[in-house]
Amino acid sequence: MSRSAHPAGPRHADVLPEGHYSAPPADLNTLDPKVWAQTVTRDENGVLTVGGITATQLAEEHGTPAYILDEADFRARARAWRTAFGADADVFYAGKAFLSRAVVRWLHEEGLNLDVCSGGELATALSAGMPADRIAFHGNNKSKDEIRRAIEAGVGRIVLDSFQEIVRVAHIAQELGKRQRVQIRITVGVEAHTHEFIATAHEDQKFGIPLAGGQAAEAVRRALQLDSLELIGIHSHIGSQIFDMSGFEVAAHRVVGLLKDIRDEHGVELPEIDLGGGLGIAYTSDDDPREPHEIAKALTEIVTRECEAAKLRTPRISVEPGRAIVGPTAFTLYEVGTIKPLDGLRTYVSVDGGMSDNIRTALYDAEYSVVLASRTSDAEPMLARVVGKHCESGDIVVKDAFLPADLAPGDLIAVPATGAYCRSMASNYNHVLRPPVVAVRDGESRVIVRRETEEDLLRLDVG
Repeated sequence: MSRSAHPAGPRHADVLPEGHYSAPPADLNTLDPKVWAQTVTRDENGVLTVGGITATQLAEEHGTPAYILDEADFRARARAWRTAFGADADVFYAGKAFLSRAVVRWLHEEGLNLDVCSGGELATALSAGMPADRIAFHGNNKSKDEIRRAIEAGVGRIVLDSFQEIVRVAHIAQELGKRQRVQIRITVGVEAHTHEFIATAHEDQKFGIPLAGGQAAEAVRRALQLDSLELIGIHSHIGSQIFDMSGFEVAAHRVVGLLKDIRDEHGVELPEIDLGGGLGIAYTSDDDPREPHEIAKALTEIVTRECEAAKLRTPRISVEPGRAIVGPTAFTLYEVGTIKPLDGLRTYVSVDGGMSDNIRTALYDAEYSVVLASRTSDAEPMLARVVGKHCESGDIVVKDAFLPADLAPGDLIAVPATGAYCRSMASNYNHVLRPPVVAVRDGESRVIVRRETEEDLLRLDVG
């Protein structure tokens, strides 16, 4: 690269900062469909629109920052997963990605089940009308009250995560005079993240019961001996933001091996296998996620092949997409405040939100995209870092991005693929108020989670 012609333009150094190797896109106004929700486009004036509503209209009506969720896109993705796996499998939406009562209703209407992992998520699901028998309850340390509430409600399955929990759930179910359907979560020694998987030494985690050393087999023995538990299957989850199916292949091989051992020892063929979630989405144009029908085909073939080799009936498969459904359906809309060019480095673009509405960049070094939303621009690209308003140097929303050099205070910018984990992990750091979630569809918008107010903040402070 020439040291005199820098792709970020004259407001920056003659070389890119160390570790940043991407050139700017040919057109900063382009919206990559891999990254954005299905109805996102630009209108005739160049303003970003979603569901037939412009970003400027949304900002005027609902303020910024705000999570803008494309309801039609959410429903389409939910249907795609349901259709891909068909009637012989179960799709459980992982509520931890983002959960609200509106989302629960959409899931119910689209025929998906729901995975919850706390009493609060369970309460949200039940209050919105999700049938309890379509709810799975996860968690590595469920309280007695949470377990009791779940059993009393009649949840379809509780995923057992430890030897203590086997006893705990069995005892509460017995007290309530019920026989609770359960799965046992095991760790199979496979951890998959993005494009890599490692097939050894990953029992060192808080979730599940290790397959190694016979611990999972012993957990099965104990569960089968308890009359108040109905053991229906084995659960395995191997990672997050996964694009490569190789890790699932190794995991399925080991889970089916356990199913074979269970049959040989107990004469029981468990009817279900849950392969968890973790399927990846595109946060940037460099990401290449697989479509639901491709994932369904691959997982079904893997499990079928392994069961045929073990001479087992193929169990009913369950999967738990969360991010893969809601992640791409939303973007966060911000207003630009301070713009600070640093010669020889980059331009810092401060917005009216930050790590309180998206902790993932600070927590995981996650990568995001960003575009100018309130207009288009033909200005040269500048290398920018989008940061928040918090008193923290790690308060970064988008670490490295190209934005137009004529960006100005008052402009709106949008960060796509923020539907998963952003609102769920939002905080009140610096006593900043959490943004609303605004659902858009067919030219109309409505708040499904309202913006916090100072009154909300002070109500919990009893002085």
